This record gives sequence, structure tokens and C-alpha cells, in this order.
Amino acid sequence: MLNVLHNVSSKLFFLTAVIGLLGLNACNTIEGAGQDIESVGDEIDDAAR
Repeated sequence: MLNVLHNVSSKLFFLTAVIGLLGLNACNTIEGAGQDIESVGDEIDDAAR
């Protein structure tokens, strides 16, 4: 019985770690996209002047 609980907890820990890493990666991607959009907006603003 303890072996089964240990197996489940190990899998749960691994799954949580993978989801956490994917979440961090998504934040970096969204931040980079936001910076790209901001730089395009700045260029459009400069061209309009």
C-alpha cells in the first residue's frame, strides 16, 4: 500500500513540476510578444509625427 502511495505522489510531483515549467515558459513568451507589439506601436507613432 505504501508503495502505491509513493508511486502516486512521485507522479503527482512530476506532473506539477512540468506544468509549472510550462507556465513559466508561457509567461516569457507572452512578455516577449508584448514587447514586440509595443515596439511596433512606437514605430507607428513615430511615423505618424
